[in-house]
Amino acid sequence: MARTLAAIEREVTACRACPRLVAWREESAGNPPRRFRGQRYWARPIPGFGDPEARLFIVGLAPAAHGGNRTGRVFTGDSSGDFLFAALHRAGFANQARSLARGDGLVLHDCFIAAAVRCAPPGNKPTPAEFETCRPFLVREIHALPRVRVVLALGALAWRSALSAWGEAGIEAPKPLPKFGHGAEARLGDGIVLLGSYHVSQQNTFTGRLTPAMLDAVLARVRSEFAEPSAPPSEEAQGKGRGGRIPRKHA
Repeated sequence: MARTLAAIEREVTACRACPRLVAWREESAGNPPRRFRGQRYWARPIPGFGDPEARLFIVGLAPAAHGGNRTGRVFTGDSSGDFLFAALHRAGFANQARSLARGDGLVLHDCFIAAAVRCAPPGNKPTPAEFETCRPFLVREIHALPRVRVVLALGALAWRSALSAWGEAGIEAPKPLPKFGHGAEARLGDGIVLLGSYHVSQQNTFTGRLTPAMLDAVLARVRSEFAEPSAPPSEEAQGKGRGGRIPRKHA
């Protein structure tokens, strides 16, 4: 598994398939904000990162122009990553609460993180074609991580990307497709559970739309799934296209 993931990483970092994204990631590196001037930017696509034996697969949207595009690691070097890795540390999925740069000692336990789109997009808005171009990388990571039992999608676009990627990997989703929401839950084929959380963007975390307690509740749900035997899709998931939700009072 680790060897396969390393091969995928090499292909991801060499990719230049989307001209718009190539131009933007390089322009962002060439014109950094004052606080990052003088730093050498990664300015390439960002590979997935984490434990090859992971049971939790977290799917984000895309690298930030001055976050992952600068540091070379997903969710590293900006406030979104600070929020996410602090929660993962509290839940026992990370050995430390901050992610500043590649080589800072961060290790993920039982968790793998990847973005649906691997390059920083203008306005944080990848196009449908860019999602499709990147999806094969995500599908290949899915095949390389056979122990995954829970998929956590950060945001509605990551939720849709996860459903598409796991579908292409041969993992069936309930019909109609489940709707995204914070705490949304759907059981896919092979006993895999898809959970949703609002994205850890500044727009959500600074306004209180997503609080640490809300993300902690979703990660606690992940842990509870690990403690339970895999279950087939419920009648609700099969018939209505959505499973249960984490109660708001616990979110």
